[in-house]
Amino acid sequence: MILIAGLGNPGLEFKNTRHNVGFRVLDEFVRGNNFPDFRFEKKFNAEVSEGQFSEQKIILAKPQSFMNLSGDVVRDFFTYFNLPVENLFIIHDEIDIPFSKIKISKESGAAGHKGVESIIEKLKTKDFVRFRIGTQPQKGKPKNIEKFVLQKFTKEEEKVIKGVIEKTVEAIEFFLKNGLEKTMSEFNK
Repeated sequence: MILIAGLGNPGLEFKNTRHNVGFRVLDEFVRGNNFPDFRFEKKFNAEVSEGQFSEQKIILAKPQSFMNLSGDVVRDFFTYFNLPVENLFIIHDEIDIPFSKIKISKESGAAGHKGVESIIEKLKTKDFVRFRIGTQPQKGKPKNIEKFVLQKFTKEEEKVIKGVIEKTVEAIEFFLKNGLEKTMSEFNK
């Protein structure tokens, strides 16, 4: 069983913000792979969709806590299903990566991302796979990162991010079939 957690913030005011790109990737995965619609699971405080992909059971989770409490939700899944950490994928925005790029990594630090920090703290490890979606503008990191990540994409960015989301779904599917090393060499360019 694989747990794929897309990070974001709950509520309509955060829909389509840069910080919620992890949610959008999972929505696209559901659409493209005939998974059931997300439903709220109170015991996990998450929207959940379960299905099969490449002969593996996959649980998709969108924590409904705020970003900096994502670790509580992920830990609850791990405790309930007794999952090994190598069966965890986290999808999130990354201000340190240029806009429209994706990077797949494992065993890397949080780099200031509060949701990832929370997961590392609660699981007491950083030994999980991350699909990091670049949101850094061309001019470099903004001065007020918290304000920036809670803004919606511009119209021009929105046209681009849809393709990035599709590419991230493709990378997840590729990983599930081919493993980490091949996926990193194929998509970390």
